[in-house]
Amino acid sequence: MSAATTAPRPPASGSAIATAERPPLKVPIALSTLSLIALVFFGLLGPGQTAEMRISDPGDAWMLPDLLIPGQAGGIVLGVLLLAMAAYSVYLWTRGERSPKWLPIVFTAVFVFALLVWIVAGARQPSISLAGLIAGSVTLAVPLVFGSLSGVLCERVGVINIAIEGQLLGGAFTAALVATITGSPYIGLLAAAGAGALVSMVLAVFSIKYLVNQIIVGVVLNVLVSGLTGFLFGTLMVPNKAQFNTPGRLDILPIPLLADIPIIGPILFRQSIAGYLMYIAVAVVWFALFKTRWGLRVRAVGEHPQAADTLGVNVNATRFWNVTLGGAIAGIGGAIFTLVTIDSFTKEISGGRGFIALAALIFGRWNPIGAFLASLLFGFAYNLQSILGIIGTPVPSQFMAMLPYLVTIFAVAGVVGRSRPPAASGIPYVKG
Repeated sequence: MSAATTAPRPPASGSAIATAERPPLKVPIALSTLSLIALVFFGLLGPGQTAEMRISDPGDAWMLPDLLIPGQAGGIVLGVLLLAMAAYSVYLWTRGERSPKWLPIVFTAVFVFALLVWIVAGARQPSISLAGLIAGSVTLAVPLVFGSLSGVLCERVGVINIAIEGQLLGGAFTAALVATITGSPYIGLLAAAGAGALVSMVLAVFSIKYLVNQIIVGVVLNVLVSGLTGFLFGTLMVPNKAQFNTPGRLDILPIPLLADIPIIGPILFRQSIAGYLMYIAVAVVWFALFKTRWGLRVRAVGEHPQAADTLGVNVNATRFWNVTLGGAIAGIGGAIFTLVTIDSFTKEISGGRGFIALAALIFGRWNPIGAFLASLLFGFAYNLQSILGIIGTPVPSQFMAMLPYLVTIFAVAGVVGRSRPPAASGIPYVKG
């Protein structure tokens, strides 16, 4: 053997090692860009008025002073804070370290607050109820949370659930019909869960048993449920509204004393039964998926069904029942439209919220808590969109409507961190 082959290779240079170990530059670039936008537009070019944000509402246990934030000065301070977080992300990158998970979350919260200050300070009436804005955002986010949880349960087990829109719509229609006939919104809520589960069973049978493309089945189910509910609405509910489309509303059940806490009270302790179920569902699904043996099997089926099968897990049965459970949860979300938001069913009442829930699922990285937070972002955008016209801001309301979708595109592209679905998602499993 020659000396050339036995001589050790010279060590790589420190810069080469650092370059090889450094994480992707996407997060530092994204945070730096957004922080500069905030500093320039929200701060240096920001409005000169003072934004008034009311924290307490009449009826709260105690009144907190309003937040008075100068538009331009406040924008500069918040922009500098965002720039500092972006600089910290760049600093970690130079050390070969990834940005911690909390950094994009805190950055997003501060950026949204800076955006809110900029919008309110530039309005004809620079005043807004922060408590009402947040409480309204949570209310609008409830169907999205249930829909995204449905998607989490389905995709974690390897089934792509494009039919969330149909499950929401079917639940909304069934809740209105059954609640009107029985005179009980609570029975209507249970019936909505059954309707969502029925739609999911159709998805499960065709995609799991007959191996039909899951995306195609989901799209077809959305169109089918839309057409069916539209037909029944026109032929049954419109001419007989009193008999079939007056479901009433789910009662608001405030928890004494706790419901009067400013901001937190209306969000956590002044909800209908569906609102409380939302918080319970998020906690239960997260705990079940990541802290129980059942959740381990579910995630194994979604990541590597062959390995799960060799360990004795019935892959297709697990997928079938998870999809059915996800549909039941989405059906409860659909009932919110007819039993909480308004007290009747209208054609296409879900308004594409199922696809928004799917986007929240992806933005939340297939995690129940992440999907919950992403749904709140969408609910915030929806609520702020309706408030923009009231306070007279020159910012087009359509801007807030499209903002969450832009954020979702960046998230899916990996700009704010890696986003990877379960490995076997969308892939049918044939035993043997």
